[in-house]
Amino acid sequence: MQESYRDTYVTGLVNARALETQAIELISRQLDRLENYPQLEARLREHLAESEQQRTRLDELLREHETSHSSIKDFITGMVGNLAALGHAPMQDEIIKNSLANYAFEHFEIASYKSLLTLAELAGDSRAPGLLRQSLAEEERMAQWCADNLDDITRRYAARRASGEQASR
Repeated sequence: MQESYRDTYVTGLVNARALETQAIELISRQLDRLENYPQLEARLREHLAESEQQRTRLDELLREHETSHSSIKDFITGMVGNLAALGHAPMQDEIIKNSLANYAFEHFEIASYKSLLTLAELAGDSRAPGLLRQSLAEEERMAQWCADNLDDITRRYAARRASGEQASR
């Protein structure tokens, strides 16, 4: 059975919505463990709110196409987000691992939104590009923040370890 551009696009929206659920879970788990990194905590709180708005935008687009998110995909990706954050928790360099994972994850989301923009065009959805570009810009800003702050986070972690302080949290 041949799938239409619209069907492929809607599948992409559902997948992006699940990806935002994963981001929300990943960020939420990290926020519990950042007392020594207040700038990172503040930026992640800000991006958590952005991710929730992005998920709402995707819900709007799905409703316009008379469909909704996949509870199964949301559950699985949410669980993966939780497991990823929990997997780093016992590590001595948890903050570094989370920072690297966040940087990579932001780029995955950027690629997802760029692909959705193409699919929206192919499907003839003229309303979506504005919403998708807004989410893309937020992801690009967060990816840039991750890149710009990796050096500082790494230095702070190393200094705390060198002085015998709790470094990872």
